[in-house]
Amino acid sequence: MNFSFSGRVWEWRGPAPFYFVSVPTEQADQIRAAVQVLSYGWGMIPAVATIRGIEFKTSMFAKDGTYVLPLKNAVRLPLKLDVDQLLEVEIRLGA
Repeated sequence: MNFSFSGRVWEWRGPAPFYFVSVPTEQADQIRAAVQVLSYGWGMIPAVATIRGIEFKTSMFAKDGTYVLPLKNAVRLPLKLDVDQLLEVEIRLGA
């Protein structure tokens, strides 16, 4: 399953800061329908994401009625991604 979307970077401040992009509701509904086949446990969904030409493996998970894509520092820092920045994201699920 492949899809593209636009989303803003947001930060979760826990013991260490983490950065995410939330999937729009329309795509989240499509993901929810496929989660039983794709999930490897606890609702985690393996994915390959591409942002500005950088491809990376990660796992998405459900939060607040949608799914969130974690932004690894190996991607976020070189691209100088910051909170509230609008991104174009491509995702391939089940990678």
